[in-house]
Amino acid sequence: IVMKLKEIREMSTEELNAKVYELKEQLFEARRKQAVGQLENGKTMTQARKDIARIYTVIRERELGIK
Repeated sequence: IVMKLKEIREMSTEELNAKVYELKEQLFEARRKQAVGQLENGKTMTQARKDIARIYTVIRERELGIK
């Protein structure tokens, strides 16, 4: 599932950190499946990486006081 930036900004920092942990677990699982040839849709890995990047961007903006 694609996370919208608006959804990410509405979450608290603790929720964002928990979501990053969840996405990293999902990414690990996708990599494991890819290694053994069971991954059906490679887009799941790409989407997880992009969502993690979006979350880290919002966390960094909050640290810098942007928006």
